[in-house]
Order: sequence, then structure tokens, then C-alpha cells
Amino acid sequence: MERKNSFVKIYRWRDEAVFAGILLAFAFMINHGIEIRGLSGEDLSLWSFYNGQPFWRFIFPIGNPSFRFVYYLFAYIQFAVVGTHISWFVPCNIIINGLIAYTVFRFGRSISKNSILGILGGFLYLLSRWSCYQISQVSGLLESMALWMAIGILYCVFQYVNQTEKEQPFFVAASLLYFGICFVHERFVTLILVLAAAFLMKVKKKPWNGAVAAGVFVLVQVIWLFATGSVFWVQIEGLGAVGKFLSNSGWPAAPRWAKGLNIVSYVVIIGITLAFLVKFIKEKTQQKSILCNTLLFALFIGCNMANVGISEQTDIFWLYVPVTAVGLFLVYMCGVIAGHGEKTLPDYHRMLACIFVLIIYSMLACPVEMYYRRTYPQFSFWQSQQRANSLAEQTYEKYGEIVFGKRIYILNNSYGMEESDIKTFLKTFHGRQKTEGIVVSFVRSIRDFGQVTNNMLILREEPKACAYQDITNFVKEIKCEAVYGYYPDTWMEESAKIRVMTGESGAIHLQLLYPGSMTGEEISAIYQDGVLVEEVEIDNNITYVDLQTGPYDTVELEFENNFYLKNIYEKRGESRLALMVRITTD
Repeated sequence: MERKNSFVKIYRWRDEAVFAGILLAFAFMINHGIEIRGLSGEDLSLWSFYNGQPFWRFIFPIGNPSFRFVYYLFAYIQFAVVGTHISWFVPCNIIINGLIAYTVFRFGRSISKNSILGILGGFLYLLSRWSCYQISQVSGLLESMALWMAIGILYCVFQYVNQTEKEQPFFVAASLLYFGICFVHERFVTLILVLAAAFLMKVKKKPWNGAVAAGVFVLVQVIWLFATGSVFWVQIEGLGAVGKFLSNSGWPAAPRWAKGLNIVSYVVIIGITLAFLVKFIKEKTQQKSILCNTLLFALFIGCNMANVGISEQTDIFWLYVPVTAVGLFLVYMCGVIAGHGEKTLPDYHRMLACIFVLIIYSMLACPVEMYYRRTYPQFSFWQSQQRANSLAEQTYEKYGEIVFGKRIYILNNSYGMEESDIKTFLKTFHGRQKTEGIVVSFVRSIRDFGQVTNNMLILREEPKACAYQDITNFVKEIKCEAVYGYYPDTWMEESAKIRVMTGESGAIHLQLLYPGSMTGEEISAIYQDGVLVEEVEIDNNITYVDLQTGPYDTVELEFENNFYLKNIYEKRGESRLALMVRITTD
């Protein structure tokens, strides 16, 4: 008998692993193409705080209006684990979201008594467009944690209200989750109403459960008062932002086919709701239970819709929590329609019908959600991330650690970056290594600096593409174009021609380096725009020559050297290598 039970457990966990694997694979598939290659915005600020503050100061930022020590603890762990492998953040976020989908599946299966309905709920969760912030931002960990804990609260109060035999401490667990979620993001303080409603719904309630919830709520206020100097209250003026917030869903700009599929999907939801109401009316013995559960879902969704009004900032991805709850409620209604709440087993045919209808709804939702996923670039945080990805590609990914020794010039500054932002950005790729050697300058034109040297990196902004472009070699050729006989490593042949762009002063400074033995007869004749201006006698290994022309002028310099470097057998052009010439301009 014991051996049989062991086999049952093995098969059960095997099935669980299969379901989890399917959801995780779908999570990676649906989020394919999202990248974090460099940190930006809030992510960069958070990393800077993590890198510059001791552990306890980072976790418990006393005086900060956002006292989120539960989130900061897990953010610290994530930064420590990922380290300088910035590209790991996206797969890490996807795995977390896949685990949340598995939780949604377990919850959905529990309330519908059907694994297919449960996994459809998990698929709908992953398919949702509102996951964009959770996946594409390091700070998305906050929203993932909050959503996970919020769904946990709903699950616990649902089990508490519906538990009839051997009551487990679900309400206490919900209260502890409430305490934690308030210090992940303060907007979820409104969920105290869900706890209060669940406590009042319970017929045989234990007073100490209510005392625990009230005590946790008071404790949250006391900690906020100590840490931030104020307690929570709903900002009534912020509630007006909800309408504007919801209008950002993009419905007016959506194509007709997307609107049509949306309308059909709403019809499907209305059909499920009507069938649910009919079942509710017919089942006299289950009416109270169904009503209480429906009120729990409605209150949970309402609290999460209203909690956008408790903050001065409202973000569209906050809809992910109520949207997930709506999906779970659809699964619950399908379970009720199939009769899972009755003493007998759920009706097989009604369950198949519910599964079929929910599959139809999922098929309608899929192309619409995919369409809205293509609109992600409209979000400001997405554009900021695109710029960070491009900056990473054009700096550290392209040059490696060499970039830490370069002087970086950025044409224009329409992105509003500062020198400290660029330094912190690059520092993320090399841990705690100091980057004082990096010099960043924002310039309006390539005229604002002289000749391009090997320790320079020149970037140009491309606002339409939310990107940067490395134009170092392009500018180097403009500043100093080798027509023939001159090479990027400054070696010059016996005959050479160069076009040089001057700076504001019009001065051209030449450093002639001859690394061989001199006979005293070495002469370098320099022509400027076809006119002989200098006949330089090479009597030292290093000779300096200054030429003068107009400001921001482009001049053509020709060199005729009556010597070449002995014992150098390398020949790059038609003539032999003679000396090295370094050119600078003011």
C-alpha cells in the first residue's frame, strides 16, 4: 500500500513538472526578442544605489518615501546573482513569470477542478500584453513579486472562505502576505478590504483572525510612520488619474480586425457570465458560496483597479494584477457552470463545453495580444531601454574593457543624459571597478574636437530609432583622410597625400617620428594645397612641425620623403615605409 502511494506521488509530481515545463516554454516563446543589454532609468538608479550603499542602507532606506524593504532585499539578491551579466536579467524575469504562471495554473485548477481550465488560465496570464514591464525591466521584479503575492492573498482568502473541514491557517497566511506586499509596493495597502470582507464572510469565524489582520494593518502604518515620517491615506486627487490611465490602452488606434476580435471575445465573456448566472439561480444550495466567491473576486479586482489612485505616478502595467484576477474568475465561472461545487462530480459534457469556450476565447485573445505587444515601443520606458541596449552594443559589447580608457564624445544630447549617467552605465559591466578614467563630452558638431585618436570614441544619437551609432572611423576619415601612402597606425610611406580638417584656430601640428639611424640628409618636403610650405630636415628622432591655415578648413597635405626606413621589409603600398606622422589640430 505504501509502495502504491509512492508511485502515485511520483506520477503526480511528474504531471506537475510537465505542466510547469509547458508554461515555462511558452513564457520564453511569447517573450522572444525582448532584451536587456544595458541598464537605464530606474534600473540604472537602483544599480547605482546598490553599488554605492552598504547592504543595510540599501535594504532599509530610512527617509525614502518608498520604503520597500521586501522588494529591495530580493532586488539585492538579483543584482548579486546576475552581477555584470546584464543580459541575464531577461531570462531571469521570464523564469519568474513562468513560475507565477504555474501558480495561476494551480489556483485555476483548484477553483475549477480541471487541469485544462487551469493551464488555459496560465496561458492567458503569460499571453497578456501587460507583462511588458516585468520582462523588459530589471525593476519589473517589483511588479512580479507584487502580482505573485497579490494572487497569493486572493488564493488564501478564497480557501479560508470555502474551507469546511479541518480549517488551515489560510487567513493568517493572507495577512502575512499582505504585510509583505505593502513593503513591495505601497499601493497594495487597499487589499486590507479583501481581508476584511473574507473575515466577515466566514460563518464560523475566529476573532483572533480578525485581530491578526487589524494588527498587521496597524503595524504597517507604524513602520511607515517611523521610516517615512507619514502614514498612508488615499490621495483623493489621484483617483482622477484612473480614467486617463485606462485610456492609454490604445483602443482608438487599433485596427478594425483587432477591435472586431475584441468585441467577439467580449461576447464570449458575456455568454460565460450569463451561463454562470443561470447556474447561480438554479443551484439554491450553492448560492451563498458562489455569491461570496464572486464578491471576493470583484472586491479584489476593484481594489487593484482603485489602488492606482494612491500614487502620484500611474503606470499602465499595473493592470496586470486585475487582468490576471479576471482570467482566474473566468476559470472559476467555468468550473461553477460545470458543477464542481456540487456534491456530485462535475458534469462531463458541461466541462467539455466550458473548455471549448475558453479555448475559443484564448484563440480570439491571442492575435489581439500579439498586436498590442508590437506597440511596446510606444512606451517611454521601452524607448529608454532601446537606447540603453544600443549604447551597450556600441560601447562595451564592441570594445570590451578597452572602452574604460577611451574619451567618449556624443553628438547632441536629445536623450538628456549626463556624464555621470554614462559612467554609471559602463560601470555596470565591470562591477565595482572605478571608471574615473572615462571622460564623456556632449558636443554639437565634430568641429568641437580635434583629430580622432585611438583613445577616442565618437557616438551619434539616432532619436527616431532610439539608438546610438558609432561614427568614430567615419569622423576619423573626415578629419584626416588618407588619399594614399598613410595608414591608421600613423605610418607613412616615401610619398603620401592626406586631407586634414582644421579646428577653430586653423593650426595643424605634426609630429614626425623616425625610429631609425639618421645620415643627416633625410628631408621631408611638405606641400599644402600643392604649394611647398616646409622642407623639414630630419635631424632628430622626433621632429615637430606647425602649419597654419583657416579655421574649420580642409587642406590637402602632400609629403615627399627622400628616405625610407632600412631593415623594414613590410611594404603596404607602392613605396616603402619612411616614418610615423601624428597629426593634431586645434
